[in-house]
Amino acid sequence: MVVMLSSPHAHGGDSVRMMMLTVVLALMPATLVSVYLFGWLALLLILTCMLSCLLTEAICLKLMGKSLSTLLDNSAALTGLLLALTLPALTPWWMAVVGSVFAIVLGKQVYGGLGYNIFNPALSARVILLISFPLQMTTWIAPMSINMPPLNLYDFSTCLTLFFTGVDGLKLSLDAISMASPLGHVKTEWTLGIPVAEALNHYQYSYLDAFLGKETGSIGETSVLALLLGGIFLLARHSITWHIPFSYLATVAVMAAIFSAIHPDHFAPPMFHLFAGGLILCAFFMATDPVSSPVTPIGQIVFGIGCGILTWSIRSFGGYPEGAMFSVLLMNCAVPLIDHYCRPRVYGHESGRKR
Repeated sequence: MVVMLSSPHAHGGDSVRMMMLTVVLALMPATLVSVYLFGWLALLLILTCMLSCLLTEAICLKLMGKSLSTLLDNSAALTGLLLALTLPALTPWWMAVVGSVFAIVLGKQVYGGLGYNIFNPALSARVILLISFPLQMTTWIAPMSINMPPLNLYDFSTCLTLFFTGVDGLKLSLDAISMASPLGHVKTEWTLGIPVAEALNHYQYSYLDAFLGKETGSIGETSVLALLLGGIFLLARHSITWHIPFSYLATVAVMAAIFSAIHPDHFAPPMFHLFAGGLILCAFFMATDPVSSPVTPIGQIVFGIGCGILTWSIRSFGGYPEGAMFSVLLMNCAVPLIDHYCRPRVYGHESGRKR
């Protein structure tokens, strides 16, 4: 039966292209900070991922006999940008290309293209790279703000050589230019019997530096300030709602506060969890993906709580220091179940009436 709706009809003004462009603009603060911290390495990595995603999408569309005009919806470019921001600055060019192919082919097109993927494409590619190349994906370079690396990341020729040939091309020791991330350092120190507070003191950890981005990590996850500015922009534009980010971050903070109070030598405090790793990036830009997240406000809150519990649990007990990306992907699997049980009652429907 076809249901005809009476006119007039008004277009809301939104489009896929505009939505994607809005997210790209929201990521600009984090992108600019990444270039400031990691110089030409960050820019080369971002451009490689974005161009590789666009080229891979074009090839997929051509093979499927679809119009290449959909490349203009900015979704492939956004996937490339998000993927690049989740990668270490020392990621070699070939890994950036492989990750981009994974993101578009296995994370998007294999499900039918935009709007049909059950996982965030960039996040799924990041996990594939981490599992396939754990050494390269957990090797962090000190940003220029720390003044630790014996190389100038603002020198284009140096970064070009490092990007395409690695540290061997510069005849440098990897240990001389790399350092542990805060999450990795705390987990390693605890396995040696060193309490959290002492481990943070050895690392010379500063909440202010973490807020501004002066620490090691993936190029786009270090600055909490830049990511919050982008998240607030998305909220102000109504591109996302508060339900997933707030419930996600609040759950991590509550879990950390409870267990840190019970056993402070073992469990890190809430502020450390909120500022460390890719939590803010995932909360505002990954978990809120409208395709792979629940559709109802209640479902989104449940989704965010699940992400928060999994993130804190993996960080505290898992084999990996970071748990944000795994938590979002695992909760993506539960979205159909969440939507099923969190559906609002249909008014006037017989099953919704009290008997």
